[in-house]
Amino acid sequence: MKKYYREFLIRNWQPNDRQIAADIIGSVLAEYNLNWEPKGADRDVLEIEKFYQNIGGEFWVIEKPGKIVGTAAYYPIQRGNKAVEIRKMYLLPEIRGKGLGKFLLKELEKRIAECQFQEIWIETATVLQEAVKLYENNGYQLTTGVETQRCDRVYKKVL
Repeated sequence: MKKYYREFLIRNWQPNDRQIAADIIGSVLAEYNLNWEPKGADRDVLEIEKFYQNIGGEFWVIEKPGKIVGTAAYYPIQRGNKAVEIRKMYLLPEIRGKGLGKFLLKELEKRIAECQFQEIWIETATVLQEAVKLYENNGYQLTTGVETQRCDRVYKKVL
């Protein structure tokens, strides 16, 4: 997968992206006073092959020339009806406010629909106000069933 948004390249994750992706996610979490959990909620970032690629999910990285600046991913989940969860959508502060988050969300939704999934679930934390606003402004409905300790909100959208 290769897509462009302005000067940004969105592409499939490669093994040599592992540490950079983990560092980006860890730094964004720290910015919001949330903990990096390598043995819990963030274990999937260290094992992309197992948690995404081997089960029909995808993990993307976002580059601006020469530098990875964000991540976005989804994988199939057991709850719901032919459902996936969007995960690890994180952008460094320097690239926020350019419409990239909305573009990524729409591209993830398109890809998920192409793969014949019918529901999208997202877990997030209230402190991630930009994310909460993005999901609520794009048709995601607040629901129940949070599965991650760090997250206190769960959203669902039926395609």
